[in-house]
Amino acid sequence: MSNLPPCPKCNSEYTYEDGAQLICPECAHEWSANDTAIDEEQLIVRDANGNLLADGDNATVAKDLKIKGTSSVLKVGTKVKIIRLVDGDHNLDCKVDGHGAMMLKSEFVKKA
Repeated sequence: MSNLPPCPKCNSEYTYEDGAQLICPECAHEWSANDTAIDEEQLIVRDANGNLLADGDNATVAKDLKIKGTSSVLKVGTKVKIIRLVDGDHNLDCKVDGHGAMMLKSEFVKKA
């Protein structure tokens, strides 16, 4: 049996060697056989103006947003501290001044 590592992208066990590269036939991902760390793809998230957002950035709310399940509203200009970027519909895990932790869509914030 082969003792090659599984694909870091799709976890397929059918990887094969091509010179110094390892290749996955299922998802076509290629990586170096010498790399010990898994190379994850960078998550790209943009704000309402098209600026790139990163973990730890500060932003402001660009539009009045009703908070689901309450009668509260996040007003335009409310400060937001982005804790981390996540994959999904609401792609910002953040802390909002006066409201606490919540998840927001990046299209409703502007980078400060």
